[in-house]
Amino acid sequence: MTNATVPLQGRARHAAVAVVMQLMVSVVYSWSVFRGPLSALHGWSKAQTIMPYRYTLICVAALGGLWQDRRGSRLVATVGGLLMAAGCLLSAFFGDTIVGLVLSYGVLTGLGGGFAYVTPIANLVKWFPDKRGTMVGMAVMGSGLSPLFWSPLIEKWIGKDTSRLAETIPRTFCLEAAIFLIVLVGAAQFYRVPPPGWKPAGWIPPATAHRVSMPTRGVLTTWQFYAIWATFFLSASVGLTAIGQASLLVQEVARAGAPISAGVVVGIVGVFNGAGRLTWGAVSDRTGRKIALLSMSAVSAIACSVFLRSASGFGDVVIGLCMVAFTYGGCLAVMPSLVADFYGDSSIGGNYGLVFSAWGVCGFLVPGYFESLLDHARAAGNLAGGYHETYWTLAAFSLTSGLIASMLRAPRTLTEPRP
Repeated sequence: MTNATVPLQGRARHAAVAVVMQLMVSVVYSWSVFRGPLSALHGWSKAQTIMPYRYTLICVAALGGLWQDRRGSRLVATVGGLLMAAGCLLSAFFGDTIVGLVLSYGVLTGLGGGFAYVTPIANLVKWFPDKRGTMVGMAVMGSGLSPLFWSPLIEKWIGKDTSRLAETIPRTFCLEAAIFLIVLVGAAQFYRVPPPGWKPAGWIPPATAHRVSMPTRGVLTTWQFYAIWATFFLSASVGLTAIGQASLLVQEVARAGAPISAGVVVGIVGVFNGAGRLTWGAVSDRTGRKIALLSMSAVSAIACSVFLRSASGFGDVVIGLCMVAFTYGGCLAVMPSLVADFYGDSSIGGNYGLVFSAWGVCGFLVPGYFESLLDHARAAGNLAGGYHETYWTLAAFSLTSGLIASMLRAPRTLTEPRP
């Protein structure tokens, strides 16, 4: 097997499979489409209808990445697809209670999503050591654009006839299960691991240092891991909170001068989310991961403190949301490449899985906190003050994230002079 034959074909195949899998796995971003119908059918509150979403985020854990390092991408991605299909199928039968929906969709589908999410990223890092940021960015762009695929489809399947929700909601879960079973499990069968010692034809690794891969247990002993985790947590806090509030921001703050609907704005924000993943990934390949992270932190801080803090009109809201989404998407592209740069390729599944837990913990805790803050502001008749406080705080998160990123450097234990 030569560098220029089968591996090149494998690179193209893995890139295409990664985009498809990310598009499928990120169905969680379209959970909001279920919330209104579930509330209408069962009389559930907003706090109740958000619970499956929150548990889905927290269950996207490191287990899949750790297992992938031992057994390979194909098996883990296959199990992930089966778990997601099973979770949706059980949601169709037990989703008439909050507990049933949390356990089936939130926990089981979330675990499956975690298995299936990390495998294409880990595989691409190994197949594309020459352009990690660009290729991971391309893959997770599929995740950012996922709502453009799933949301209209789910909305169509559920329909607008409230008298039929008891039939259409379970049917929608069954259709999702069938798609996961066919597409995710089918796509997983195309995965292969690069042969030992393989590298792209003509590519010469950087001559400044020889990288020594570090196992997951060793990663936890380095201060860099905790700095990266904190950077990811703070950056994700800004993105997940702002994107989650996009529709309400347009409806509550900018509705007077809005020339387009809140739904269209959410779609535009999704496009910027996806574009940011590819753009910042490519930028990080050229300028370095640290420069990319510092630049994203600056853009995010400006968006929160200038455009979203006052939210004085429709234009400000849309510009601010698009800026935040653009940088949030970039963070999801740059982080896997940064972890591979610092800790090597051989344990990238487990290592990035641990770092990615920052995203899950953030999604479970932070947006809910700011929603509670805004609920109190609404009750007090000072909604503008609530948004003001929210986005000043998120601007501080962005600046703190940039400060931590500025101190990052590769662990010394991973670098040794070339002989």
